[in-house]
Amino acid sequence: MDIESIKLKFKNFDWRSLKKLTNPNAANDLNHFLEKLPQNTGQTMLAIAAIVWSVAGVVGLYTTVQIQQLTELRAELQEASALKPNVPSITNTNVNAAKLSEFINRMSDTYRGLEIKSSGASVLITAKTTAAFGQFREAVGHIQNGGSGWRVNIQSMCVGRECEKYPLNASLKISKVTVSQAG
Repeated sequence: MDIESIKLKFKNFDWRSLKKLTNPNAANDLNHFLEKLPQNTGQTMLAIAAIVWSVAGVVGLYTTVQIQQLTELRAELQEASALKPNVPSITNTNVNAAKLSEFINRMSDTYRGLEIKSSGASVLITAKTTAAFGQFREAVGHIQNGGSGWRVNIQSMCVGRECEKYPLNASLKISKVTVSQAG
């Protein structure tokens, strides 16, 4: 389509038909048309129109109910997330090997009936006889309470005649607990 044909169509447009639609009597004409509709159309067409409008109404009602339920569910979800507490996180880090070695050297002077060695973050406590059980128990407790924030995990422990090499031995792994604030 070129511009000339559009201009020609625009010039040929019947402006009086537009005037007719904006007439104040147009609403009365619509009312008159609706009143005469049952006579002009058949009962079948009216039934089809009623069914279409009913389906549209049911779909609208269903959509409204679903939106309302979704809104309530969203409000409950927001309320639940608002009630969720901020929980701090706990992390384990290895203790300083030099400080642990220094601590073990001081302990060795206290518990002379035991052999206490450290290697990195691990500690090995051994005794050649079960007669040193009291010292063994106290040494394990001493390490458990040894440093601020220490967490002592028992890797292995054997007490008694059934132990393979030493009747008393314990292998402990020491880490430091740090707590980070919840954010």
